[in-house]
Amino acid sequence: MPNSDADIRSRIEQHWQASERGEIEAEHAIYAEDAILDYPQSGERFRGRARIQAQRGGHPADRHFTVRRIQGSGSLWVSECVITYDGVATNSVSLMEFSDGLVSHETQYFADSFPAAPGRAALAERIPPAAEPEV
Repeated sequence: MPNSDADIRSRIEQHWQASERGEIEAEHAIYAEDAILDYPQSGERFRGRARIQAQRGGHPADRHFTVRRIQGSGSLWVSECVITYDGVATNSVSLMEFSDGLVSHETQYFADSFPAAPGRAALAERIPPAAEPEV
């Protein structure tokens, strides 16, 4: 199994590219057989690659994935993404813990966009939209 940072980063990039293409087998090749996926907002835990794949495989929405950045080293990696479900963008952060070159535990956080507070306008600048995935 690949274990260098470059190899793991490449596997994460392949995972998100396969997710975008809807290639379910390639999307889930990154997970260990006994991997765990947690969704803290819903309180759900999916145990095992087969269950992780099954819960994503039947998703009824038209989904698209834009990776804003991937950072990490060793056994902990973070992907910041925009996932679009039927045209509605949701911000997502994926924390992937690796063991023997495969994801052993992933936690995904989802957050909807919200309007900027007018009182902060003089202090803030707009984040540029992600035109192309940064993988």
